[in-house]
Amino acid sequence: MKKTILGLMLVCMIVVLSGCGVMTGRTLDSLFTAGNTGTAASAEENSDYVTISRAEYEELSRFRDVATLYNAVTQLYYKDTDSEKLIDYSAKGLMAGLGDLYSYYYTPEEFAKMWEEEEGSYAGIGVLISTNYRTHICTISRVFKGSPAEAAGVQRRDIIYRVGDMYVSSDNIDEAVKIMRGTPGTDVDVTFLRDEEEITITLTRADINVNQIESKMLDAETGLIALYGFSGRCELEFENALNELLAQGARGIIIDLRDNGGGWVDQARYIGDLFMDEGELCYMVMKNGEEEHAYPTRDGKADVKLVMLVNENSASSSEILTCALRDCADATVVGTKTFGKGVVQSLMAIGSRGAGFQVTIAEYYSPSGYQVNEKGIEPDVVVELAEDDNGMYDFGDTEKDPQLKAAWETLKEKMK
Repeated sequence: MKKTILGLMLVCMIVVLSGCGVMTGRTLDSLFTAGNTGTAASAEENSDYVTISRAEYEELSRFRDVATLYNAVTQLYYKDTDSEKLIDYSAKGLMAGLGDLYSYYYTPEEFAKMWEEEEGSYAGIGVLISTNYRTHICTISRVFKGSPAEAAGVQRRDIIYRVGDMYVSSDNIDEAVKIMRGTPGTDVDVTFLRDEEEITITLTRADINVNQIESKMLDAETGLIALYGFSGRCELEFENALNELLAQGARGIIIDLRDNGGGWVDQARYIGDLFMDEGELCYMVMKNGEEEHAYPTRDGKADVKLVMLVNENSASSSEILTCALRDCADATVVGTKTFGKGVVQSLMAIGSRGAGFQVTIAEYYSPSGYQVNEKGIEPDVVVELAEDDNGMYDFGDTEKDPQLKAAWETLKEKMK
């Protein structure tokens, strides 16, 4: 029903703009009056009117105030208005009315940018941002190798404080990201907070290729696979990395999901299936209380010992995968308590302009029935980082990375 309402609201807004009628307050009243009495002429008799069913009329009438407000501001506001922007913000407001941190509307530009990032390449400064919708703080969780950000000394755990003249929070992070991206060779000023000190850096945008997987052997029998996001073709990259490590003699694998904020659950299912026999990655509980079992796994798993490495920014699909492998593959969890995002979003396109929206449709549960939402996952082995540890160590450094060191020692113990 909510999807229908959103669609009808946007249809109503499009009718306002279409030129089929100048929707002044008077014209709007006429439309609703005609619809109520059933006396509206057909489109063939009078092109200023269309016939709609009573059910459609009653649905549209719920948005009468929105249409009236649109006409009022476009006629009364002292500057020229941007019609499409007004429509987009009407839709954003509707989604905000849900009071859900993870349900929101994408403008056509935002929707296109989202898919661009999904493909793994864009022009920007080369950072991964972890957005905490509870504290509203936006933190650098990864600096891509060879990027402008790395060259300029940007560090993991730096807080994005300002982009240009705009102060950044979770409320406007999409706009901030849009500013940081752009044409390669152009500059953008970004201010970071590091140990409460403001650091402003001029960064030159460049083409960024995002790798979702890194892997290596830590010793003759243990391998490490870091998965940075469930997007692109990460599941195939992960399988290739696993096969390469197994071919090199790995009997144990550390899966590093630190700072992985999630992504596509189907990709988590594919990866989980590599280590699980017949069963399921997770199940969902819908609004009406019904269970949906949509993520099955098959027999045939890798014969390895597993350790999952997580932290406070591991969320969503990262938590789904971690729970499933702890339940069904005897994985040991090392690190710090995870974020606790145990809800599932459906992502859909809407309208003809290229816009889209995502809406929370269910909560998920682990195979054993654990509900991670707002609880997170408590590690079996807790390893906190020191406050002055910015996480800027080389990949696979078991000496300087205390959490990885603990995961490695735990895995070696399991393999005895």
